[in-house]
Amino acid sequence: MELKLHKPICFFDLETTGINVSKDRIVEISILKISPNQSQESKTWRINPQIPIPEESSLIHGIYDKDVINAPTFKEIAPQILGMIKDSDLAGYNSNRFDIPLLAEELLRNDFEFDIKKHRPIDVQVIYHKLEPRTLSAAYKFYCDGILENAHSASADTLATYEVLKSQIEKYDEIENDIKFLHEFTTQNKNADLAGFVGLDKENDEIFNFGKYRGKKLKDIFKTDLGYYSWLMNADFPLYSKKIFTRIKLKNGL
Repeated sequence: MELKLHKPICFFDLETTGINVSKDRIVEISILKISPNQSQESKTWRINPQIPIPEESSLIHGIYDKDVINAPTFKEIAPQILGMIKDSDLAGYNSNRFDIPLLAEELLRNDFEFDIKKHRPIDVQVIYHKLEPRTLSAAYKFYCDGILENAHSASADTLATYEVLKSQIEKYDEIENDIKFLHEFTTQNKNADLAGFVGLDKENDEIFNFGKYRGKKLKDIFKTDLGYYSWLMNADFPLYSKKIFTRIKLKNGL
């Protein structure tokens, strides 16, 4: 069974210095690009995060400071990453909540543009958790009847995620072999940003998902309390969320 594709899809996985989207950095990224004709292209980059890698993180993915001291920085390889994911949908394991937001953060931090609207995200973990709650290793065992060697290696995890998705489509009648369906099925919350700070209401207007203005439209709050916008921009929010804040402010002529 092969994925039915109308444009390429990039499965990717990150190994990082930690799990804080705003502050942590990528130390390894692996991308597996599948084209509509089913041809595959795979690339993996080690990255110098320019900050120390905590030991607790190194113990998980096996990448230490000495392993990336001579590796390129994210800024140096970002054009290659963008070139590979251009015009592609994005898929991963827990990617909607972590990998995509952190990748966007790294790109914006280094002055590269990223717009999630150009990529339909598919999160294989969401399918798994909705239908068979487990870890990636267990998912690989359950769906592919295999042992995931080198778990927490970006390359191994990326390939395993691809194989698991194909097996999920084969196993479940309710899972369609269609990227639009998979995107909608794995999108748990309707948000305007990647970290979930900005939601969308029934009119598709951006609303706050947090704080004293939870449930209120951004455009309405910015009109009556522009100081709140200034506070948001100076607070520790992800850059992609701040990009949404600014877009709404400018869109309303404020």
